[in-house]
Amino acid sequence: MKYDIRTMPNDRVLVSPSLLAADFRHLEQDITQAVAAGADMLHLDVMDGHFVPNISFGVPVIKSLRKSCDLLFDTHLMISEPKRYARVFADAGSDHITFHIESDDDVDETIKEIRDCGCTVGISLKPATPAEAVFPYLDKIDMVLVMTVEPGFGGQSFMADMMAKTAAVKEEIQRRSLNVKLQTDGGIDENTVGVSASHGSNIVVAGTAVFRHPQGMKYAIEKLHAASAVLDKNVLEK
Repeated sequence: MKYDIRTMPNDRVLVSPSLLAADFRHLEQDITQAVAAGADMLHLDVMDGHFVPNISFGVPVIKSLRKSCDLLFDTHLMISEPKRYARVFADAGSDHITFHIESDDDVDETIKEIRDCGCTVGISLKPATPAEAVFPYLDKIDMVLVMTVEPGFGGQSFMADMMAKTAAVKEEIQRRSLNVKLQTDGGIDENTVGVSASHGSNIVVAGTAVFRHPQGMKYAIEKLHAASAVLDKNVLEK
């Protein structure tokens, strides 16, 4: 593993642009521009058409991009059997792998498999899954991803009612003094990043808001990074 999400800062908002919103005709160009614009990592949404009602891309794309992209690969497996496929994604160049707690595989076994592959581990929660579902695993993982849309498609509207869940996860992480990152994904842009950060999320996934911003990627990422100003306030609204 070349990059380690555990060593990245907790005191500022980090931006993980979602490849789903990039121009697939010019992927390398778009990613190069995102790096130059200040992206902290690259979010790779892998969908199997079974766990979520969409199919995105898989191992060959990630393996190809690894040759030309010098960012942490933040891979989000929206698939039914993450344990089965963890190693091939690690071998393709993923540095961090997040899987869904709602998937078919045993959670502890999946965590172990991802660790054994040399990657850091995240667990994602769908909107209907309560914060408490991830609490038993917090001391075994490196990141929690709270979905602020239903997973499967980009360009959806931000679900503000997920902020109570985000705050609850953050509060538990702090109560136990754990070095676990908290990420939000779905409808994050310059208008919603502040509320996400104020509820404790210091990594945001943004696709359309970065790759398709009318004022360009640099402007978009600067706006998202600016939410670091409210991160330390950590407003834990229930």
